[in-house]
Amino acid sequence: MDLTTPPTPAQRTWTTPDVFWPSLSAATTRLDPALAVLHLPALRHNTHDMLRRAGGKTIRVASKSVRVRSVLDAVLALPGYAGVLAYTLPEALWLAEGDAEHPPIEDVVVGYPTADRGAIARLAQSPELAARVTLMVDSVAHLDFIDAVVPPADRESIRLCLELDSSWDAPVLGHIGVFRSPLHTVEQVRAVAEEIVRRPGFQLVGMMGYEAQIAGQGDNPAGRPAWGATLRWMQKNSQDELLTRRGEAVAAVRALADLEFVNGGGTGSLEFTSRDDAVTEIAAGSGLFGGHLFDTYRGFRPAPAASFALSVVRRPGPDIATLLGGGWIASGPPGADRMPKVVWPTGLTMVDREMAGEVQTPLTGAAASVMRVGDRVWLRHTKSGELSEHVDVFHLVDVVDGRATVVGETPSYRGEGKVFL
Repeated sequence: MDLTTPPTPAQRTWTTPDVFWPSLSAATTRLDPALAVLHLPALRHNTHDMLRRAGGKTIRVASKSVRVRSVLDAVLALPGYAGVLAYTLPEALWLAEGDAEHPPIEDVVVGYPTADRGAIARLAQSPELAARVTLMVDSVAHLDFIDAVVPPADRESIRLCLELDSSWDAPVLGHIGVFRSPLHTVEQVRAVAEEIVRRPGFQLVGMMGYEAQIAGQGDNPAGRPAWGATLRWMQKNSQDELLTRRGEAVAAVRALADLEFVNGGGTGSLEFTSRDDAVTEIAAGSGLFGGHLFDTYRGFRPAPAASFALSVVRRPGPDIATLLGGGWIASGPPGADRMPKVVWPTGLTMVDREMAGEVQTPLTGAAASVMRVGDRVWLRHTKSGELSEHVDVFHLVDVVDGRATVVGETPSYRGEGKVFL
């Protein structure tokens, strides 16, 4: 999979939906749904546009939002991308080991603390893996847990990344963001950093802070202008507070340890996080596949590089067409914005009392009245990772001689027999 060259204007067919979606149907006509596709020109566009938005700062690929090893390999081959932010330690070990088809990824940071004793033991006994994988911690309890699994004298030195809480403690409103690290103040971060440096068997090599209230919250929700204005006010104030606090926290830890990296941000905050002098790299992954969550941002619009098709299998009424499956729900607060979005044919909507279901998704609207059993409907996932958990392979579509053409396929983690969480 070559992502080196951005798409030509003729390949940017996603800008014309009534061309793009029928072209995917034509390209995959011999394939039976449920099926997922990766449109390679759109993936190339997203890959290069994220580099532009990062303003010269390195992007560490968030594997949770991709879960396709060939895509990770192709993106990491490009200048400007380096390293992976994994979501479990078993996944990190798998990526760091590599195999005959995939080279080992030599810089993998586990984005969340682990309590997997078996995986910790594997990491601790391998010089190669211990040099490639970095664990996330945010408390002395994490150090105690690792020591209890393998004492310092019996293991390789464990590389650690210390996570700063990057949520905003807003006046009156209180906590805004996600509940991750308990380390919010400079003093709290410094205290844990001092303990890491003091104890044998650990090496403090990085810091991380994920500003979810900026990176994962679209600032222009459709049909809700007042809420959009409120979100933009929140994000501006949160940015101002975080720039100061993160800078002070990083300086305090750098006085204790020679940090290799300071990670921040996400797909939705590339521009803001790139301006933070305390940050050396940005984590991002969802923007590669371009889920519809990112249609709600004013500053950028990724191409729909990944999408999936389902079949009409029932006609329970004259104006209803029912799909087989469809409940491929994204993480986060339950709501319509976490469900797949029906994009083609136009004029189809989910039924309020059922929405997207595990076994079926009824659709209504003008287009439903003319659909037949066997017709296909195209949908976009909300984020990215959830799509890869539902398919074994992605069919690769490129634009060749002006026509969308299936040029191959590539397995997801699931297709390689891996389900990490």
